[in-house]
Amino acid sequence: MREHFLLDPGTVFLNHGSYGACPKPVFAEFQRWQLEMERNPVDFLGRRSGALLAAARARLAEYLGADAADLVFVSNATTGVNTVAQSLALQPGDEVLATDHEYGACDATWRAACTRAGARYRRVEIPLPFDSDGFVDRMMAAVTPRTKLVFASHVTSTTALIFPVAALCTAARERGITTLIDGAHAPGQLPLDLAAVGADYYTGNCHKWLCAPKGAAFLHVRREHQAGIAAPVVSWGYVAELMAGEQHDTAAFDAFTGHGLLQRRLQWQGTRDIAAFLAVPAAIDFQQQHDWPSWQRRCHALACATRARVAQHNGLPAAAPDAAFAQMVVIPVATADPAALQRRLFQQHRIEVPMTQHGRQRFVRVSVQAYNTEAELDALVLALCPPAGPATAA
Repeated sequence: MREHFLLDPGTVFLNHGSYGACPKPVFAEFQRWQLEMERNPVDFLGRRSGALLAAARARLAEYLGADAADLVFVSNATTGVNTVAQSLALQPGDEVLATDHEYGACDATWRAACTRAGARYRRVEIPLPFDSDGFVDRMMAAVTPRTKLVFASHVTSTTALIFPVAALCTAARERGITTLIDGAHAPGQLPLDLAAVGADYYTGNCHKWLCAPKGAAFLHVRREHQAGIAAPVVSWGYVAELMAGEQHDTAAFDAFTGHGLLQRRLQWQGTRDIAAFLAVPAAIDFQQQHDWPSWQRRCHALACATRARVAQHNGLPAAAPDAAFAQMVVIPVATADPAALQRRLFQQHRIEVPMTQHGRQRFVRVSVQAYNTEAELDALVLALCPPAGPATAA
């Protein structure tokens, strides 16, 4: 599988989770769309792009178990979270409830949104080792009459845990509370059925585990909430709403935006390269052509086996059982200087892998993708646990 990717063969790349990696045929499709745009930007962006984006959105919707009318492309999941946060009508005293495992940029998003509104951002402690069975009860026990929205990751960034978000969304809906799920790491790593998840808002990256080009992501919004979604950039999609009764030729931007409210508001926000969005169907096709579920199972097994091998050497407890992880796992390490350990792994062993931290626990977060070999995982184990004894300290 490595031959299908553009990765440097001299690097042991165990950090797919940060930015993904794009297969050669998908990257070629991305560049084909860029060239197509440059042949006549006016025709491509002004007349053709609406239909092209609609076709790509329909393919993605089929993959996600969703209705295309409820989807819009965004550049990354953090943009999706920001779009919801800026649209939510928070009032002084309202609460946004999240876990203490959320991605730092999204934590910052909610802190800023709540500060502006005079609301409160509350993080519920989800202790390690992780207990999936008690997760929903723990979150719901923290709900108050002021809770406006529950926010949680589908797969966490720092700890790589799979949260039972469908059960969380059901429990929140029973209490009349809306939900936003950050699925940055989910598409391509987990089977997804957004209808079954049942979130009011769900945002996910296509450029990570789905292996689409960088800058391809989506926001899914249930139909009843779409009128409340405001675009971060007000542009041509708002003309029909804000200039009712005035004479405007709307044909050009209707061709670009389509006629769905969500797409009108968010799809046209000035000149931008939409080639990454249009290449998403090629990424879906690539994975389907290569029986991706079998690769996912192999990668999960390799990741969990690697975690167990290091644990045998350093004796540190696992953050969760194997079933709580997919292709990305965290390996506990004892180090006083995680940045130095990360530098050593890269400079001495050419292993590209991130360090993460939750509370006082420090981890090596290992992503195993189809292009990774057993020998590469062996190299990581040897680097963390050399024959002379455990050497996880930097």
